[in-house]
Amino acid sequence: MKTKDLIFLGVPAGEPIQHAHEFIQRYIADGNEGARLGEEIFQIVADPSAFFADPLRAPLARSIYRPAFTPRAELAPWRQWGDDLEADAVRQMANACALPVAVAGALMPDAHPGYGLPIGGVLATENAVIPYAVGVDIACRMKLTVYDRKANIIAGQRDRLANIIESETRFGIGCSFKDRRDHDVMDDDWTVSPVTRHLRDKAWSQLGTSGSGNHFVEFGAFKVTNERLGLPDGEYLALLSHSGSRGTGAQVCDTYSKRAMARRSNLPKELKHLAWLTLDEEDGQEYWNAMNLMGRYAAANHELIHKHIAKKLGASVILDIENHHNFAWKERHVVNGHERELIVHRKGATPAGKGVLGIIPGSMASPGFVVRGKGQPESLNSASHGAGRVMSRTKALQSFTWSGTKKLLAERGVDLMSAGLDEVPGVYKDIHTVMAAQRDLVEVLGRFDPKLVKMCPPGERAED
Repeated sequence: MKTKDLIFLGVPAGEPIQHAHEFIQRYIADGNEGARLGEEIFQIVADPSAFFADPLRAPLARSIYRPAFTPRAELAPWRQWGDDLEADAVRQMANACALPVAVAGALMPDAHPGYGLPIGGVLATENAVIPYAVGVDIACRMKLTVYDRKANIIAGQRDRLANIIESETRFGIGCSFKDRRDHDVMDDDWTVSPVTRHLRDKAWSQLGTSGSGNHFVEFGAFKVTNERLGLPDGEYLALLSHSGSRGTGAQVCDTYSKRAMARRSNLPKELKHLAWLTLDEEDGQEYWNAMNLMGRYAAANHELIHKHIAKKLGASVILDIENHHNFAWKERHVVNGHERELIVHRKGATPAGKGVLGIIPGSMASPGFVVRGKGQPESLNSASHGAGRVMSRTKALQSFTWSGTKKLLAERGVDLMSAGLDEVPGVYKDIHTVMAAQRDLVEVLGRFDPKLVKMCPPGERAED
């Protein structure tokens, strides 16, 4: 099939033509019937988004797709990792790259649909911040501490370890400590936004808590798999936590996303959650300062949890790693041959610049990994933030039972202190498949296997 034939079928000139020729080669190589090529290409042109989840047809479909909102001649360049991503997640990424402020994007292999930007979406903008591209749980993050104790102590001390977790953090909507915990973050300037000024007292009461949703605190066995980590080979007792900025961060998102939507009221319905604030606007500056304060606050939450647990445990920390994955950073990147300062939103994505350490968790019954970033420019120095969901919470409650879940946990040597059925292992992708899809983004240095897991009990609204 020649280029003129492809143009006759509606394939746009330029990059789509190249993808069409590549599609034809793969289509024939897979043993498909050549006589159907014209009909196949016509169907892709007619409704490209219907083929986003089809590994064979997705590259051509993506190059043809244009959202209803296209104030620019071409979408900002973006690349996808992983072949089996949900079509809605791919569509959301393409829509984000149609924004006039978008400069580049990337979609991680754990991606699934979100509000505006998909979870697992990375978007670089110029002088603009998108509250919903950061996410509701601002500065949701991971923290891992490895202790100077062997992992084999877990089996004999499960009750003690469980009691330590119970005493040193809190789970649930609105949870707080009766006796407030102290941290220097409460001496920061909380007047940067009316929201943070108003909620400072509430934030202080929740300092050191974990909230709900997919947040957790868990003891596990950490195995060194690469000498570059700097620890002797072996399996160590370790603590892994996942949570963010609690109710205050959620209110910051809600307030400034509404202000952004009011300013960009011309955006169509499907893009309203991608409304932006420029950093030249007062609202944009307020949000930026509040977001960064929430980053420090979320880090303080984890610091306190780990500090108090280490003290109760009576152990020394020999490795300490942490990272945000719902945040926006000012970074310099080369796009289309030009280096410039950009605002890089990572909504459910881990920073993975060259040499940067990070943590990518699996599920309550599958491993997580300590990784070192490779600095892949097309990913905007990013990697996945976990395994990624394969179904909604509602579907999960309809699909799983506790009897089946408890059997699986027992087989894998995991004790579950509490969690909702919507967080069981089956709601997540296979973490090994996700890691395999991003070998060019990160190098694995260590593996964490959960053994004693605490999440929010059933019945609470998810904060993640």
